Amino acid sequence: MTTGISNTIRELRAERAMTQQDLADLIGVTRQTVIAIELDKYSPSLETAFRIAHVFRVPLDQVFRYTPPTTRRR
Repeated sequence: MTTGISNTIRELRAERAMTQQDLADLIGVTRQTVIAIELDKYSPSLETAFRIAHVFRVPLDQVFRYTPPTTRRR
């Protein structure tokens, strides 16, 4: 069973030559928080997720994707 939230933050940052610290400063979190979000080890609050999307000027679903749990049918 796989589930979770994935993101494209690293790719979006690379396209804009933005460091993790740059993004952290713009959204009001630590660089360590940005690292954890990028590595899918931490899911940001909804407000932080919207801030990230706003910084990149893209829709929220272009930054974050949710994969619902897969279930086996019997």
